Amino acid sequence: MKIFNQIYCPFRFKENSAALGVVFFAVFLDLIGFGIIMPLLPLYSARFGASGFMIGIIAASFSGMQFLFSPFWGRMSDRLGRRPVMLVSLAGGVLSYALFAVASMVQTKVGLWVILFSRVFAGCCAGNMSVAQTYIADLTAPELRSARMGLIGIAFGLGFIIGSAIGAFGAKFGLSVPGWIATVLCTVNFIVAFLILPETGKNTSVERDGFGFFRRLNEVFRYAQIRHLSGLFFISTFCFACYETTLALLSNRLFQFNETQVGFLFALTGAVSVIVQGLFLKKLVAWFKERALITISFFFMGLSLCLLPFSFKPVVMFGLLILLAIGSSLNRPPIFGLISIVTPLQQQGLVLGVNQSVGSLARIIGPIVAASLFDIDPALPYIFAGLTALAAAFFNIHLRQTQTKSSDAFV
Repeated sequence: MKIFNQIYCPFRFKENSAALGVVFFAVFLDLIGFGIIMPLLPLYSARFGASGFMIGIIAASFSGMQFLFSPFWGRMSDRLGRRPVMLVSLAGGVLSYALFAVASMVQTKVGLWVILFSRVFAGCCAGNMSVAQTYIADLTAPELRSARMGLIGIAFGLGFIIGSAIGAFGAKFGLSVPGWIATVLCTVNFIVAFLILPETGKNTSVERDGFGFFRRLNEVFRYAQIRHLSGLFFISTFCFACYETTLALLSNRLFQFNETQVGFLFALTGAVSVIVQGLFLKKLVAWFKERALITISFFFMGLSLCLLPFSFKPVVMFGLLILLAIGSSLNRPPIFGLISIVTPLQQQGLVLGVNQSVGSLARIIGPIVAASLFDIDPALPYIFAGLTALAAAFFNIHLRQTQTKSSDAFV
């Protein structure tokens, strides 16, 4: 990995806004590829004769590897710098999407296993999200971090808008076409990042500790404040993963939606997320502050999830998806903003990497639980996830009340 630090970077930036723009562009292009694949994955797998449990395993495999490797990449970004870790991650994404495209051309059980392998490999290399968050923490004053963390959400939403539309359109020309489109876009992403991505956060004084997965978890979670915020992030990601895994199946069951229509459902939620985080997040953080905003987001998520499986018309489903998108878009940025504020700069990569693992663990458990419950009854995963989100809202209210009674609480 040292070679990436030694290679000349033709473009340098002095202004933080320019550097943040480069990071945003890198994440945006990568998430276009992600948006192309994810809405189609359950339907692709079902066509290969996979059970609900197997669909859950495939959806969770990426996050399973990300869970194990994110702390490692986070520590490496603290030691070697953000740039080399981001480039390695993006290169791995190119190879994984190419594998997915090849697997889509083999419509047998072999293709199903290659799809699984492609997602496992992608998860092993997936260090770009936590590194992008660390870039933002490096380049942003503490009081602006929650709003700036919304850049990741905007990139995610735009990626789903454009990616889902491309995937839905490309699938008309063949099952492998969306995978090849994702491969090309991620290749462009790597080239752009290689040419212009700046370096921040390199600290060779950070000691080498090998893989050290459980040691890193213990190092981060000994702080109560980070434990509580990580728990809230776990619940949020779990709930979203339940919806993400089964929406294609639910909409097909209720309204016989095909791949194209499902792709545009994901694009709708992405559009709402972009609007909320791009136009309103900064003002909402200033008005409500982070912890109140987190509580509101969980109420929105819980209510919409509980009602989604009982949509009696497509327009009702659209409205509930909009409410869910608003809730989820108000959740992640303030959580990660608070995490970055309480974390020393020399440990930003480690802490955000560990929290990416927390999210990955939720994405392991969520798809398996959701797909298995869906086999029993299509409403079960949504009711379970919705009640979990509402419980998190009440927990966060209790946590805030506890903080007001004790000056040294939550530290």
